[in-house]
Amino acid sequence: MKKLIFALLAICSIISSCKKNITSPVTGSTKYMNFAANSSWNYEVLNNLTSLTTSYTLTSTSRDSTINGKTYHVFSNSSGSANEYYFLSGSDYYNFQTLPATLSSNAIENIYLKDNAAVNTSWSQSYAVMATGFPLTITIVNTITEKGISKTVNAIVYTDVVHVTSSLSVSVLGVPLPAGAVTSDVQSFYAKKYGLIQSSNKININYSGIVSDTDQQTILKSSDLK
Repeated sequence: MKKLIFALLAICSIISSCKKNITSPVTGSTKYMNFAANSSWNYEVLNNLTSLTTSYTLTSTSRDSTINGKTYHVFSNSSGSANEYYFLSGSDYYNFQTLPATLSSNAIENIYLKDNAAVNTSWSQSYAVMATGFPLTITIVNTITEKGISKTVNAIVYTDVVHVTSSLSVSVLGVPLPAGAVTSDVQSFYAKKYGLIQSSNKININYSGIVSDTDQQTILKSSDLK
């Protein structure tokens, strides 16, 4: 059972981090992402449980990669993490991310933003994985909480910001975990042209004697958009 719980921790962590795009990348300011080569974003991540602060730079490369019939644009991450992949189809923003080798599953393809959706619009996605022989289903529900707002991050005022609230739920062998086993509070803010400017991820798992907390905040410190 512990192996199952640790697998659950891994998958929840990955889904909550999928916050950072058209077959031909767009660079216009009307979209909530910039694909121009050599554009860069400097982020700071604060772990509210340990007060540890880390930073990384996300950089748009000049490369694309075809995944599941979609042309994803490739971004490098200075933290040493794997490359990040983003795709935009109309008004739907996708992130593609592989899972740990310990999980028997396809990679995750997540729609994290719909820039034309009205306030209170929700969409859900479910991901099936096998963890030590147990089938898990992770469901993430995203909701447009606010649109067209202004938000100040690191003393920079961003306009035309979209606020997305996300929640997670989990079932094992087709049975939902009991109430309180997994609680989440994931808030993300996207500004036109810049993409993600701030997010906060709070996830608590308390199941079968395993207790784990995640509480971190990511902010955009600066950017250099081409």
